[in-house]
Amino acid sequence: MKKIILPFLSCIAILGSSYAQDRYIDEVFTDFTVDNNIGYGVNFSVIAASQGVPFVPTGADITGDGVPDIPALEFDLYQPSGDTETERPLVIVLHTGTFAPIIYNGNPTGMRQDAATTAICESYAKRGYVVANLEYRLGWNPAAATQALKGASLMKAVYRAIQDTKSAVRYFREDYENGNTYGIDTSRIILSGQGSGGWVALGYATVNKYEEITLPKFLDVDPVSGDVTALIDTTEMGDWDGYGGSMNTVNTPGYSNDVHMVCSMGGGIGDLSWLEAGEIPMCAVHCPTDPVAIYTTGNVSVPSAGLITTEISGSYDVMAKANLLGNNDILAPINAGSDPYTLAAQAASAIADGMTDFGGTTIGAPVDNVFPYITGNPGEASPWDFWDPATVEFIAGSLGFAAGTGTQIAADALATNPDMGLAKSSAYVDSTLGYFCRRIVRATNLDGLNSLDEFAALRALEVYPNPASDVLVFTAKEGIIESIEIHSTLGEKVLSELNLSSSMISFSDLNLKAGIYFCSVEIDGHMINKKVIIK
Repeated sequence: MKKIILPFLSCIAILGSSYAQDRYIDEVFTDFTVDNNIGYGVNFSVIAASQGVPFVPTGADITGDGVPDIPALEFDLYQPSGDTETERPLVIVLHTGTFAPIIYNGNPTGMRQDAATTAICESYAKRGYVVANLEYRLGWNPAAATQALKGASLMKAVYRAIQDTKSAVRYFREDYENGNTYGIDTSRIILSGQGSGGWVALGYATVNKYEEITLPKFLDVDPVSGDVTALIDTTEMGDWDGYGGSMNTVNTPGYSNDVHMVCSMGGGIGDLSWLEAGEIPMCAVHCPTDPVAIYTTGNVSVPSAGLITTEISGSYDVMAKANLLGNNDILAPINAGSDPYTLAAQAASAIADGMTDFGGTTIGAPVDNVFPYITGNPGEASPWDFWDPATVEFIAGSLGFAAGTGTQIAADALATNPDMGLAKSSAYVDSTLGYFCRRIVRATNLDGLNSLDEFAALRALEVYPNPASDVLVFTAKEGIIESIEIHSTLGEKVLSELNLSSSMISFSDLNLKAGIYFCSVEIDGHMINKKVIIK
């Protein structure tokens, strides 16, 4: 096992371990293969809008020099060398970059070929996963005229990237049904997002209805007429699955978009209300000092553009709600375990309790399924990043920037990551995947702790609304609900219904005190437990 970082302030501790190596948790393969630039779709990009070309097909050569000016929708595929398994879990890796290309975004990172991104892909592959290092559409306008337009532009970038990722998932499912070229298991697809890629992964898991993209902060109100316009126009952009829209191409229609786990490195979601009961398990690593994706909930600001949008929720608040909704109940055995990564996360969470995040919010009590990286560097957001100044300068020059631009960008980035280096980056990547992979294994039942029937039932139960007041509905997507009991946190039984026989049971006039309750639901002989919040 590699080094594990315990980022308590600026201290790095190294723990040794002698436990057995397990596929999908540890690096059990010594090598991997990479197949580059595999196309999965084509869509309309806005990345050239500043040049007066608002919609250009991905992969287009607009200058006519034979080299694509607009990034293509493609991926690099990583696989473990010498693997004899024919169906492996698929991890889709989503790179960072604040939804703008490297250098243009003012950062020395921002492409799928970044050192940290490729290291993440390599490490997943050595653990036995198939990995797709995905390109998604970039482009937004931080210089828009109003805060509402800035926020909408950023959310549109996230939205387009979600559509692209869903196109990729459908691409892999189509391939599975036509020979399974890549040897994947389509019942185990995981999204692993880094930085802005974390925003995409979390949005993928939570945006699933029109009301969620027409919240007041995503509306433009004319100050004179009072007319209200949805800033995310589905008639133009299509829906959150990538269907419809005048400026949207539907890629690989007719296949499922379902994924089974989300892992976020410093991501956030547009609004905490997007997260609902019954959605997939998720976990995260995140720096409380992150100035963009606030660790709790706060505003997104860019130094050169000011306030972009409001009330963006980061990993602490997202995981706290996901845990309370019961979406992460399946991860309980890992959080109760004693592996060094979980213990390190719990210790770091205890230190973070009472700290102030970048947005000025006091961090509360420890929350499961989030590992706070406390580095001691003010404003640090991605301690796993690594860049070579000479390479950054070369990239800037190849893009037509003046000599020294890349060197200066690389130097400026050291302000928040002054101890940047390959050893630091490698240790944080190892800690991240050591934390994630145990939860991936549990969330996808790779450990076999549940029978297939139990696992299917656990995933097939929805309890809504959650939080609830007087009405509560239990729905089994597969199977029959046979009994329901609800207990308070003190163990008091507040509801008991036996001898049921329906796939949907609804209760009204619950008349329960506000608080957290535990529901035990029997489906086809399997007992499933869910948490419910009564408000």
